Amino acid sequence: MLHTKQIIMENDSFVSEFILMGLTDQPELQLSLFVLFLMNYTATVMGNMSLMSLIFLNSNLHTPMYFFIFNLSFIDFCYSFVFTPKMLMSFFLEKNTISFRGCMTQLFFFCFFVNSESYVLTAMAYDRYVAICKPLLYKTIMVPKICCLLMFVSYLIGFASAMILTGLMFRLNFYNNIINHYMCDIFPVIQISCSDTYVNESVSSAVVGTGIILCSLLILISYALILFNILHMSSGKGWYKALSTCGSHIITISLFYGSGLLAYVKPLSTETVGQGKFFSVFYTFLVPMLNPLIYSLQNKDVKVAVKKTLKRISS
Repeated sequence: MLHTKQIIMENDSFVSEFILMGLTDQPELQLSLFVLFLMNYTATVMGNMSLMSLIFLNSNLHTPMYFFIFNLSFIDFCYSFVFTPKMLMSFFLEKNTISFRGCMTQLFFFCFFVNSESYVLTAMAYDRYVAICKPLLYKTIMVPKICCLLMFVSYLIGFASAMILTGLMFRLNFYNNIINHYMCDIFPVIQISCSDTYVNESVSSAVVGTGIILCSLLILISYALILFNILHMSSGKGWYKALSTCGSHIITISLFYGSGLLAYVKPLSTETVGQGKFFSVFYTFLVPMLNPLIYSLQNKDVKVAVKKTLKRISS
């Protein structure tokens, strides 16, 4: 009798679909937001596709630095497909629903690409450290095998983190199916669970926290050594070259980690989940769009590649 009652309770608590509240519930803003995010989506896809194509087609960009930039653009390109099409559709739907399986799939790929990008940015910091601090050994250290290994590890950690974070969601029961977000994110989904979420919160915080601390520490060590090396340079030209080499990467990591921290600070209260939803717009929409611009504007190698490509097309 007790066993039957438990099964009924478990069946009653199973949610087959969720309702995503979206970015705003104000009807007068829906059309304007649709146009804005459609423009963002188009710019993100075209920008990252263009940068990947340039790197692939031009031999002068077949270097370790551009290999990492190619992977960064690939992640941003794929990342934009995870939630943007669904969000664009939501502006015209009365009820923006997503199936439980669809929600878990979206959550998995979101965690996979975000974690992978974090470690790719860390690998790029190491690449800049070797380029500036050990220029004579750069080609010996950053051989294709090492570059591929760094990317493999980045994707592997991203995959493992996503499996852990998504897998834990399947142990939860949900009575409420309304998610206060425009996508299935970890903490907004945890918030609507009626189960004990202590394990999910602890493990999620540990996985996310370890990733942030580890990546931040490695990036800081890399740039501390770079700064130490720059301070011992005698020529102003060397200073400028070193700083210009790192400038794009510093802007990218500042945007990525800065917006991410703003989105996830105290994520489990109702008020801060609402705030996090708006801050998450920066790293889910703005960062993937800006990355191709950051790495192409004021970049001589990319400008040369663009000219070569245009000459090939015109001839």
